[in-house]
Amino acid sequence: MKENLFIALEGIDGSGKSTQARLLNKNLSDKGLKTYLSSEPTDHEIGKLIRDIFNHKTDAEQHSIAALFVADRLQHILNHKNGLLQKIKEGNTLICDRYYFSSYAYHSVFVDMDWVIGMNKICAELIKPDITVFIDVTPEICMERIRAKRESLEMYETLQNLINVRRNYFTAFEKLSSTEHITVIDGNRPETVIAEEILSVISNLQSKRK
Repeated sequence: MKENLFIALEGIDGSGKSTQARLLNKNLSDKGLKTYLSSEPTDHEIGKLIRDIFNHKTDAEQHSIAALFVADRLQHILNHKNGLLQKIKEGNTLICDRYYFSSYAYHSVFVDMDWVIGMNKICAELIKPDITVFIDVTPEICMERIRAKRESLEMYETLQNLINVRRNYFTAFEKLSSTEHITVIDGNRPETVIAEEILSVISNLQSKRK
């Protein structure tokens, strides 16, 4: 049984997901594990285009944005130097700040969720997370955090959209509960408490794999 896991962290914007990804990476590294931390959209060219769309530097239709995410995700998975498949082959525990559940939740506000899931089927077949950790924070708190940190808001950063996205996450979790391992963490607590709970969940999963 493999000991190096693929861990995906999910949450709506402002949930503290990226902070928890960094803390988990440090905590697992401190335990002596070889880790690789990545995020989506990536820093590849397609990921940069997605960020330009988010920052209103260029325009794209919602189906096109969903398709761009699939293309960027495939690059993330298959890149021969630092792709997820290569990194897990090298013995790393993978920690990914967003993966395909983000697409299911965000894009399905505008397009059919089953269409988005179908588009991402190849990604799930190539490499599926051993666990997806969803950090659940109320949309109102998330918007307060975003407004406090940003001078301008990105495309999806409105209160109503975050409400819709959070709802869609749980719809996707229910829809795929038979094929995905999902853990929901209460993110409305101090970040150190959240980090400790996530580390405990991952440590328990690692113990079962040995």
